[in-house]
Amino acid sequence: MPAMLQTITWDGQALKLLDQTKLPLEQVYVEVRDEKQMWHAIRDLVVRGAPAIGVAAGFGVYLGVKDYRGPELFGFYDRLNEVADYLATSRPTAVNLFWAVDRMRRAAREAGRDSFGAERPQDAIEVVKKRLLEECLEMAKEDIEACKKIGEHGLKLLGKSAKGKRARPIEILTHCNAGGLATVQYGTALAPIYVGKEQGIEFHVWSDETRPLLQGSRITAFELQANGIPVTIICDSMAASVMAAGQVDAVIVGADRIAANGDVANKIGTLSLAINAKHFGIPFYVAAPTSSIDMRIKSGAEIPIEERPPEEISNGLGRKTAPEGSDIYNPAFDVTPAELVSAIITEKGVIKPPYAKALGKLFDEGTGSKLPVARKASAAKKSTKKKAKPKAAAKVRSKRAGRG
Repeated sequence: MPAMLQTITWDGQALKLLDQTKLPLEQVYVEVRDEKQMWHAIRDLVVRGAPAIGVAAGFGVYLGVKDYRGPELFGFYDRLNEVADYLATSRPTAVNLFWAVDRMRRAAREAGRDSFGAERPQDAIEVVKKRLLEECLEMAKEDIEACKKIGEHGLKLLGKSAKGKRARPIEILTHCNAGGLATVQYGTALAPIYVGKEQGIEFHVWSDETRPLLQGSRITAFELQANGIPVTIICDSMAASVMAAGQVDAVIVGADRIAANGDVANKIGTLSLAINAKHFGIPFYVAAPTSSIDMRIKSGAEIPIEERPPEEISNGLGRKTAPEGSDIYNPAFDVTPAELVSAIITEKGVIKPPYAKALGKLFDEGTGSKLPVARKASAAKKSTKKKAKPKAAAKVRSKRAGRG
């Protein structure tokens, strides 16, 4: 198991999050005790990476209702829906966030039905609270298991990509951070590397610095170094030159949302990598859990793209780097068309084109988790400054007679 820092830790009263805005210079943990703190932790990138955001949001729902002391279950459900809707406004692109809050709604409904017959409404409420915490802990456990399986499936694929090209190490290029610090443990894009290291396989990683917030240099390089894996940081604009020099066996990235046709939303700059990889004949792999696959949208055109504050570009390196008053465009993500993706690596196995058919079959057969909930592009603002209410799954509803 990789000797990495714990991204998310539950201490019984609060959720401790490794503050990733402080890396690599400081290792600081933030205690989150309510949904407002969680909203800001997600929005301000204290916690980041689609799987980690999902788990954190689940805990945010629980933290928002755990101290509820109202007299009736339907009032508790109203409070839970209020918290879930609020958390869903924190960031628009990573579908894991919406998947997690809606999973919490479902858990509350099921627990409410199970509590039917309780002598007092307060007893029923406590049953639901207990079930919500159990669901959070289960999500965290599932994330670790899913990432480990992604690593196992991905390792086989990476081995095939590098076969016959050279002896060890296998040369991988990645973008942003899709390692253990973007999940509960292991990561997605870096999981095959960690699993491979456990088996004695050698890797060398080229890590794009990932402008404007430098997640590649600040976070990916940090965690790879901590785990004894050789890593070389490059500027984003250098990736094509490294590929042209024959220094890359495969490109592997994570995903914030995958559409039903296989289009992939990931950190801005991913599309450029995919185009370059296609030109140089290098496999371009996407690693993500099935909770990142949104089967309710047909293509990447429907994925809402978050715009971040302009200061991340104009003041992102500790000093002013653009003329005052400059017009700045700062999308956090881009969409890579499915035809540029060589394979999608999930905990259920490796999915290859045609993706619409393969993903449809995967979900028809059952993935072990509920379908993630889509948000229509028309309902999502490019900027999250306005807190548009998400079109989430059916909210928790209660009936006085049936408590749920």
